[in-house]
Amino acid sequence: MKTRITELIGIEHPIIQGAMSWVAFPPLVAAVSEAGGLGILGGAFMSPRELRENIRQIKDRTDKPFGVNFLANNPSLDELLDVIVEEGVHVASYGIGNPKKVIERTRPAGIINMPTVGALKHALKAQRDGADAVIVQGTEGGGHTGYVATLVLVPLIADHLDIPIAAAGGFSDARGLMAALSLGAEAVSMGSRFVVTQEAPVPARVKEHLCRRTEEDTLVTDNFTGVRCRVIKNTFAENLVELARNKAHPWEIMKAGVGKIRQAYVEGDIEGGSMAFGQVCGLIKDIPTCREIIEGIVGQAEEILGGLEDKVRAPQRRPIKSASGF
Repeated sequence: MKTRITELIGIEHPIIQGAMSWVAFPPLVAAVSEAGGLGILGGAFMSPRELRENIRQIKDRTDKPFGVNFLANNPSLDELLDVIVEEGVHVASYGIGNPKKVIERTRPAGIINMPTVGALKHALKAQRDGADAVIVQGTEGGGHTGYVATLVLVPLIADHLDIPIAAAGGFSDARGLMAALSLGAEAVSMGSRFVVTQEAPVPARVKEHLCRRTEEDTLVTDNFTGVRCRVIKNTFAENLVELARNKAHPWEIMKAGVGKIRQAYVEGDIEGGSMAFGQVCGLIKDIPTCREIIEGIVGQAEEILGGLEDKVRAPQRRPIKSASGF
């Protein structure tokens, strides 16, 4: 399956692994890239030295394209960009902060810039600044999230951009990929689905806990990372919401959240930590390998396409009237 995004990046399938801090480490990133998708290292909290070490670990595991995600407003941005350029990373991924400086530094080195946006105005700015593609995330998505649903946001942005877009927020299977393509996207980006995989370095009890969640088991917290964040409901998340309800100072809310994502995804604390995760948790009920996910999506997408053709070409039946005659 070829799209402008697969051609741009040089990957086999239009499937991108969302960049997740404390989850998207080399084993997961390399597994996704090896399976034909695009793995992205979650480097938001890494020092330049740690970033270089992690990039080299990925290179030891795969020679396929991969990306690095970081914060464009990081005080150490210049040093991080030096590492990314020197190590020949394929894709630069970022969300918070002004991307223009990133693009000016990485584009001459042949690095593809693919920021994540949650609003049309941010997508338009990314294109003006010189981004090669954008990931468009609807409010269903886990972690940092905006206000508009994927179903509306993706076609809205696709109508206004010339560069290709990948859709994020609510995707986990072949049905999602086909829906994204029909909305104008040229790939899907999945974070939550790849958290619950065999290669994700997340404690087994956390993965099992996530498999038992439903689509109603998330909430959006108020700016504990500086931006509103969709997470799994638990004691920590509910306490954070209560702080906001009581009009706590934003700094107090952010301070309460320090280290909480690591506490969940590294230490395995399902009540005291913060599990960034999307509403798609209602669809995630197993723990496969990354290859099984990617190959399953691609294979089932072809079946879905055939089924849609059958529906469209099916003989038209006369509508059944209601008891009222309408």
